[in-house]
Amino acid sequence: MRIGLFAVGRLKTGPEKDLAARYFDRFAKTGPAIGLDFSRVNEVAESRASNGETRKREEASMLLKALPDAGVLLLLDERGKAMDSEAFAALLGQYRDQGKRDLTIAIGGADGLDPSLYDRADATVCLGKMTWPHQLVRILIAEQLYRAVTILSGHPYHRV
Repeated sequence: MRIGLFAVGRLKTGPEKDLAARYFDRFAKTGPAIGLDFSRVNEVAESRASNGETRKREEASMLLKALPDAGVLLLLDERGKAMDSEAFAALLGQYRDQGKRDLTIAIGGADGLDPSLYDRADATVCLGKMTWPHQLVRILIAEQLYRAVTILSGHPYHRV
């Protein structure tokens, strides 16, 4: 199963980008052995519309255009389901074992996600109840993807 990240906003060169890249690289190197491939990070510029609702709608349109046919959509949202790392790994493993070919993890813009995306999403997950800047969310989800691979493969990286 190919796993990609869709992010509203571009990550500038710096320590955040380097750290996210380090975890995405680890995921890309270890995931194929258990059927999880890192496809890519698809960054789109934030909408320049004059109001939040229009910005969210335009950003959702860009996400839906980038979404592979019949792909799984996982939204990251502070109102989503809280999971521990084992549950997140199990969710990825479940999609993989069901024969899903593509999974896209979406990080919304500063205004959040358009309501239409929640109807289309297969899952909505939170990385905590706090609001995080998208730069940190990328690092968090990149590390959790790598951690999920280690959990699913029985590697000792994840310790409880």
